[in-house]
Amino acid sequence: MAETLEVRRDGLTLDLLLHERYGSTDGLELVLAANPGLAALGAILPLLTKVYVPDLPAPEPRQVVRLWGP
Repeated sequence: MAETLEVRRDGLTLDLLLHERYGSTDGLELVLAANPGLAALGAILPLLTKVYVPDLPAPEPRQVVRLWGP
């Protein structure tokens, strides 16, 4: 579910925020596109910064390729 998060602790980076929200940093480009000017704030997000975190698109199904066996 998309939501707006607020930075509430010192030293929080966007990567860590995304890892806590998504379990990975896969949505970095989406979050930066949804939050113009966020990258200009620097690597460590200032306290009380609001970050809109959109939903990630559904992952594409992967095709299993067997190298050996039936």
